[in-house]
Order: sequence, then structure tokens, then C-alpha cells
Amino acid sequence: MNLVYHSTRNSEETATASEAILKGLTSDGGLFVPDSIPKLNVSLEDLTQMSYQEIAYAVMKEFLTDFTEEELKTCINNAYDSKFDTEEIAVTKKVDGAYYLELFHGATIAFKDMALSILPHLLVTSARKNNVKNEIVILTATSGDTGKAALAGFADVPGTKIIVFYPKSGVSPIQEKQMVTQKGDNTYVIGIKGNFDDAQTGVKNIFSDKELEKVMNDAGFQFSSANSINIGRLVPQIVYYVYAYAKLLANGEIKDGEKINVVVPTGNFGNILAAFYAKNMGLPINKFICASNENKVLYDFFTTGEYDRNREFVLTTSPSMDILISSNLERLIYRIAGNNAAKNAEFMASLKSEGKYKITEEMKAQLADFYGNYATEAEDAATIKKIYEDCGYVIDTHTSVAATVYDKYRKETGDTTKTVIASTASPYKFTRSVMNAIDSKYDSMGDFELVDELSKISNVKVPNAIEEIRTAPVLHDTVCDSDKMCDEVKKILGI
Repeated sequence: MNLVYHSTRNSEETATASEAILKGLTSDGGLFVPDSIPKLNVSLEDLTQMSYQEIAYAVMKEFLTDFTEEELKTCINNAYDSKFDTEEIAVTKKVDGAYYLELFHGATIAFKDMALSILPHLLVTSARKNNVKNEIVILTATSGDTGKAALAGFADVPGTKIIVFYPKSGVSPIQEKQMVTQKGDNTYVIGIKGNFDDAQTGVKNIFSDKELEKVMNDAGFQFSSANSINIGRLVPQIVYYVYAYAKLLANGEIKDGEKINVVVPTGNFGNILAAFYAKNMGLPINKFICASNENKVLYDFFTTGEYDRNREFVLTTSPSMDILISSNLERLIYRIAGNNAAKNAEFMASLKSEGKYKITEEMKAQLADFYGNYATEAEDAATIKKIYEDCGYVIDTHTSVAATVYDKYRKETGDTTKTVIASTASPYKFTRSVMNAIDSKYDSMGDFELVDELSKISNVKVPNAIEEIRTAPVLHDTVCDSDKMCDEVKKILGI
């Protein structure tokens, strides 16, 4: 039976899975959600015998119901191949009493690879299924990781262009170098004078510009998105939680049906939402531990029931989480509002006009499985140092936010449930912050000296993603004001 997708803001707007992937956003700026969360049709025990690719098919076929078996398996096999540097795709390591789920073994060494390796294949397949003749323009805002992963995924994919906006002063030097050296005749990277929220708002405004949509259609173009607002980005993220559970079960770390906790460092909420969807599919998850940095809008939300973006924006050493508008939270709000699009639309309108909204007590009661907390910059650095000194394991600044919050959770609750921590980026992506946390003596070194030093102390080979950019020339140097983003898009498309 085909799953129908609805807009979170208008119950009348529906789409098939492939249509939702193509559109990215709904016509009213809402997000596509499935009308129900399907159940996993495989036993937990059977999952232990399956590869990452097989588990990906078992999960994704339940959501992408208008794809044929052949279409979906082709997408999966093209995505999860030798571009990952481990056969397992997602590696689980037991460190300091928790299980770190390493999601950074793909081409750009961040968790976004897990979904953005497959999204281009899903998108091109969706276009073919829906007889789309237009060239698809992928428009994306990034806080650092999505941009490079999307660029790498879509580079030279026929029938597509990809335009990425990022905050010029809000990403790490390595993140920026990865993006601005990106090859591909169809790739465009633009720095904006502003923060990630400015970039994200700018992209959303371009998406909802009806006049522009008409001009583009006349010129043979249409927009889609690679952000986690796209359901084709979110669904593949469910897979690695199911895979992690299967691995723990296969290795005798947990019993069949035993509940686990999941800790996720998040700004945009998509990665933890994927875990929530996994639970609703039947995965035994006890608590979702939502870890924020000093931009702690999500922590405040889970504590008070009020989402309030009216606060100072903090630039931190975990820049991929420097977000005050968590787009994907809307999917959860819609659900706890009883899948009531009108009610959700009111909250989102309030967020736009007032910068905040407050959920009801009944809605808040449905968040009992969520725990929120945050890490300060000092705590983040101290955790990196402690785990390295105690265990010889080096984590990045985002994973450290998760580890810090998990430690707080344990001390607050005494909960000894076995716990998976989503390790969302390689420490090589944030070498300066990581090495400074371990010892201030590294501060005087250059970026690539630090890379080599990190390899020495961690006994981990420098990933190809870093080696490639040591000497790569800068190919993208455009910078614009945040209110000129639409002009840049028009310039690129020649409209």
C-alpha cells in the first residue's frame, strides 16, 4: 500500500514519496510527513544477519512506497559503496561506557554523508518517475557539513545544478576549504554575510517565491532541497539507528528487545527525529537525549515547552549546531499536535511573527521520552581532553557536546540503560578546536600541521577527504549579503 505524505501546515496538500522528494518543501513552506509511521517488517534477530545495504532497503521500502524494488536497491547500492572507508558503513565503538556510532566514514567525513550519498540517486529516480523535464536546482543552506556532502553527492549528476549558501564566518577552516575547492561544472558555493539562520531563512524565502518559481519553470528549471527538510534526506538517517541496534545485538552487547538510549548532538533536530521515527517503526529506544551547545533553544524548549529564538546567536566550536531555528522540529510538533496541520501552522506563524511559540501541557506530556541539556564551550573542550586522556579516543566538538550532555543525564537520573552516542563528524573536520582542547601548545600550528599531529596522537590515518584539500585550488569565492541571495541564484541560472 502506498504511503501518502501530507504538509505539516495544510492537510489538503498531499504527495507520493517521490513527489515529496522532488519538491523538498510543501507549497506553503511546511514539511512533508508520512500519514503514519510504518512498522519494520523484519525481526530484530533477522536484522543481525543483514548488511547495511540490506537494512537500508528494509527501512526505506516502508517509506518510499512508490519506488520499485529494483529502483530502490539500485539507489542504495550506488550510494553505500567504496566511497565509505569501512565495509560496515557505520561503525560502533565502545568507549568510556557508551557506544559511539561513527557516522563519518563517508566521502566528506560527516554524518550528512549517510543521507546525502543516496539523495541524488533518489532525486534523479523521482524525476524520471514523475516525467520531470526541467533541470533540478538543488538549493541548500549549510552550517558546514550538509553543504560539502550535498556538493559531493550532486557534483556532475546529469540534469541537476547545486547551489550552496553558507555563513562566511560561521564554519571551520576545514569545512570552508572542503566547500570552496569543490569540483563539478554544476556546483556553486556562496558565502553570506550573516549566520546560518540567515542562510536558511533566505533559502526558504527563495523556495516560497511564487513569481520566481514561474520564471524558473519558463526557463526549464525547478527547485529541490538537500537539507533535512527533504524527506529523502530524513528517511536514510533512520537506517543507521536500526543498524546500530542490530550490531549491538549481533555482538551480544544487548538482548533482543532490550531498550537503548540515543544521544544526538543537534541544532536542526533532523538527526534525532530520525531516531524518533526508528522507535515508531519498532526499534526499542528508551530515551532520546537531545544535546545542544550554547545555542540552547532546544534545551529550553524541552525544559519549558516554549520555543523562543529571540536570543543572542553564539558562534561556537561546534558550528554545525549553531542554529536558532530548528526546521525539523516542526515534524515533531505536528505529530504531538495530533497531526493537526492547522494547529501546527499557528505555531509556525507565531515563530515567524513573534520569534516564539508555546506548546500546550497535553503536547508537552507527549515529550516524556525526550531529555534536553547543553554543553558550554569550556565543558565541550574539557570532555574532548578527558576522553582522550582516559581512553586514547579523539572525538570532534559536536560529538563532545553529546558526550558532555550524556554525562549530565547519567548523573541527574542514575539511568544505566545502554546508550548509543551519535558521533556526527570526524575530529579531522575540526582539528584546531579539537587539538586546542587536548593541549594549548598546538595553537601555534597551521591547519594542516594540526592534521598530521592529530594523526600521530590518535593513531588514525588522515582521511582522503582531508588529503584532497591540502593543495586543492579555491574554485568558489563569491560572497554576498544575506538579502542578495535570490539575485545570486538568478545570476547562476541566467534568468
